[in-house]
Amino acid sequence: MTHADGGFGPDLVEVFGPRQEDGGPELIQLLSPEGERIHHPEFDMDFSADQLRGFYRDMVLVRRIDVEATALQRHGELGIWAQLLGQEAAQIGAGRAARPQDFVFPTYREHGVAWCRGLDPLKLLGLFRGVDHGDWDPSEYNFSLYTIVIGAQTLHATGYAMGMQRDGVVGTGDPERDAAVLAHFGDGASSQGDVNESFIFAASYNAPVVFFCQNNQWAISEPIERQSRIPLFQRALGFGFPGLRVDGNDVLATYAVTQAALQRARDGQGPTLVEAYTYRMGAHTTTDDPTRYRVSDDVERWKLKDPIARLEVYLKRNGLADEQFFADLAEEAAALGHTLREGCKAMPDPKPLDIFDRVYSETTPELVAQRDGFAAYLATFEGAH
Repeated sequence: MTHADGGFGPDLVEVFGPRQEDGGPELIQLLSPEGERIHHPEFDMDFSADQLRGFYRDMVLVRRIDVEATALQRHGELGIWAQLLGQEAAQIGAGRAARPQDFVFPTYREHGVAWCRGLDPLKLLGLFRGVDHGDWDPSEYNFSLYTIVIGAQTLHATGYAMGMQRDGVVGTGDPERDAAVLAHFGDGASSQGDVNESFIFAASYNAPVVFFCQNNQWAISEPIERQSRIPLFQRALGFGFPGLRVDGNDVLATYAVTQAALQRARDGQGPTLVEAYTYRMGAHTTTDDPTRYRVSDDVERWKLKDPIARLEVYLKRNGLADEQFFADLAEEAAALGHTLREGCKAMPDPKPLDIFDRVYSETTPELVAQRDGFAAYLATFEGAH
């Protein structure tokens, strides 16, 4: 598939660019929309019953987080919310494929990946409520702060991956030491210069980074057909590294493909582009009205490919989860919803000087001077009516 030095063998197109019977690019799949298990020649793997139930639990709870946050925004408790409805499998599959020592760079929609990294979802709500700038330490979770600037995080990810090379944590053969970077972005961001620049640097320096594109087919109101004449994963070959397209509504395939790509990066064989082909079943954010630019037939068709429903069918059909499991999970989801609602409403308003916290890892003299000056300004209002 690839050479140890990161070069590409003659079978690259055969392995990474096979065609389906209808002539379209292959969609790597391990679980069909009907819940049938599929065995792929390159990416098949065995999953335990515990793993499968764990994937299902993750997706159900992450969807509940999304539903609750949307409702909180509608009730005026959040300023905005970026929905992930329909993209749970892409996020959980990729998130669970990463090892603790890997570092993840998200956009502003990776709530499922944040869940996999152990982040309290209330920390996400604080950002969208406007009471903090992202209330978590990236080094604690190996999960960067959310990035609002479209595509900027891919350059950050590539630079971080190059740093890993220089720190000697790539290609050592030690599974507890070797690490890689997982960089998330959407199909809309793929049109940004930052993303393409990050591809160039990653290829040039053979950086250990997996570019994970959730192609939900809509860059706000712009369809993917207007952004790219070819499938997005095929762009990788033009930069000199492999690309794959996986069924982003198939949590098993997403996990297997991302795991393989991350291991390739950890082994020192360079970057990979993974295109998770999915669909944004909700709105771009809660300020968006998708009925203005897309037809309802498409939404209904993609509902039949729901990532949670297909795994539920598989679990039930194969006797891998009983009714008690589903009942307990429903109670857990309800309890999580209650915690989010009450926790969000109880968040205190920020203090004016909080804006200076966590700007740098080490506070600079310039920042201290700015903070002290602002504090002196605020003091002039004390006692004023």
